[in-house]
Amino acid sequence: MTEYARIDAQLGGLIHPNGEPLRLNKQKFVAVDRQKDADYKATYRPQALYNRADNGFHANNETFLLHEVATNLPIYRKDTGPTDFHLHLPPGGFQLVLVTSGVFTFDYDGNIFYVGPGAVMLQSAIVHRQLFYTWSGMSTEENLKTPQSIVPESLVMGYSGKFIEAFITDPTTFPNPTVVATEHINEYETARTAWNHPLHDRPADACFWFQDPMALDALYKPMSEATPGVPIKSDSSVYLRDMGLELPSGHLVTGHIIATDPRGQSLLPKSPSGKADISAFGRDEVTMYRIIRGSAEFKDLDGKTLELVTGDVVTAGKDSLDLVGVGENTQILRLGLLSGMENLRRWTPGQRDTVDSLAGQIITQREVRPLRTDAKPVGFLYS
Repeated sequence: MTEYARIDAQLGGLIHPNGEPLRLNKQKFVAVDRQKDADYKATYRPQALYNRADNGFHANNETFLLHEVATNLPIYRKDTGPTDFHLHLPPGGFQLVLVTSGVFTFDYDGNIFYVGPGAVMLQSAIVHRQLFYTWSGMSTEENLKTPQSIVPESLVMGYSGKFIEAFITDPTTFPNPTVVATEHINEYETARTAWNHPLHDRPADACFWFQDPMALDALYKPMSEATPGVPIKSDSSVYLRDMGLELPSGHLVTGHIIATDPRGQSLLPKSPSGKADISAFGRDEVTMYRIIRGSAEFKDLDGKTLELVTGDVVTAGKDSLDLVGVGENTQILRLGLLSGMENLRRWTPGQRDTVDSLAGQIITQREVRPLRTDAKPVGFLYS
């Protein structure tokens, strides 16, 4: 048996996770993660501090994790710098990134994306790496206080790079194999390589998705009049941006940003016509809100008021919570978790360890492009 035949035999039982099925919390519940209680940890790499919404994660049966990633060290150190080429293989192949400050460069299967505040990326088990990030040079305490935004404001772009990231289940429970280690990357060859692998479990419609914050489909539409059942109180008009996540996620998640302008300014890029479509809101099994800046007011089933400020996260079961007030200069990420998520299963510990141990051996096709972005990105297609 050849080396590649042995590898193929190992992969045979690893195409899909076969652990316990995912379960969204179908009960009425509200779980809050406060920024004042945040615990930033360098969990995966020294230059990035992670602030997890753990209360919401545990209340929702550890099915969906939302966390903030804050760059905290310069890129030129030996222990920081660009990442390796790697894969994330959560159930459904789901990874969401929303940039909120600074500037990043990401490489997704040979396609380079230079992104700043408001850029959205969703990828399904694609070979990728982070090439560049900005760092402010400030102390950790001051760095974590810097403003964030979902609009490419010049001031916010000058700070350390930060983004909000989401996975289905916890990254420590699914495979994250390194395909090419940092010290083995040849920038004249490796970065032009298109590759494929069979280790994915994404829904039929799932694909790579990038939304520029200034693109036509990212423009904000007024939503104050679109919610007659639960009107939103605000001293200024409330707008909605559809991040377009439902289709590329394989109908697992919807994503929107609810926002208001600063007093006396028109910060948000707005659509010249039409009203916000909130029909997707009614399909949520579980809803998550993160306050990127500003403040918001919610009411639970008992009529109790819940006030959230910058950095706070609330996770709630279906029809358990209503957004009733939005402050000025406020930006809120809203994620709706859909019932299709319960068609997924977790990786077993044995599967996870096997895939991680295979690392670069899981690549099954190679194609060196004559130019950086020539030819089809094989990893996008899973051909």
